[in-house]
Amino acid sequence: MAQHGHHVASSQKALMLEMKSLQDEPVEGFKITLVDESDMYNWEVAIFGPPNTHYEGGYFKARIKFPVDYPYSPPAFRFLTKMWHPNIYENGDVCISILHPPVDDPQSGELPSERWNPTQNVRTILLSVISLLNEPNTFSPANVDASVMYRKWRDSKGKDREYIEIIRKQVVGTKAEAERDGVKVPITLDEYCVRTQVPPTDDGSNLLYDDYYDDEELEDDDDDEDNEDCCYDNDDSGTEAS
Repeated sequence: MAQHGHHVASSQKALMLEMKSLQDEPVEGFKITLVDESDMYNWEVAIFGPPNTHYEGGYFKARIKFPVDYPYSPPAFRFLTKMWHPNIYENGDVCISILHPPVDDPQSGELPSERWNPTQNVRTILLSVISLLNEPNTFSPANVDASVMYRKWRDSKGKDREYIEIIRKQVVGTKAEAERDGVKVPITLDEYCVRTQVPPTDDGSNLLYDDYYDDEELEDDDDDEDNEDCCYDNDDSGTEAS
């Protein structure tokens, strides 16, 4: 019992420090509050869709639930907003390596080093989630239909737009909730990118609009405003994906 009490005391302290750190230096594109002021183990997260991605203008709500032995065990991350994504289950649970305990599981295709360890924190989880939205992992999808549809979009060089159209419809659907909550969703890069930038992806398979296919002449995309740079691109990464 004493051991349990020790876990609670140390995890509460760790979570209070993290909450303070995130309030002092927020991760851009996220707003974090406690679901209930008296409970440090349940956090509500509002995620703003990054500008110049297909999620632009979106307002997505999620919950992070922490175990009492945090940070030795990972929290669970669940979207409350309906999300159509290869790595998000029907019930909103996010399937991402960083939230899996560091056991050796060759079946998963994940290395233990990609999984949770006590040096990870809420900041690294949030950056991983925003990165996952734009760069789905289709190796072992949580939503097989979304994964198949995403691959069709990717392999058709953006011509098969069904995946993107569902995402845009979901984004538009979040506007009413933002209004209800009295939240102004950042649309421009200036509003969104103040401190924290998401690291650039290394394989180019992201959803940063159709500039992924800039080198392809897509006549049917003429009416899209899809070819702007994004704040994810660091100076040395260039804006063209491979």
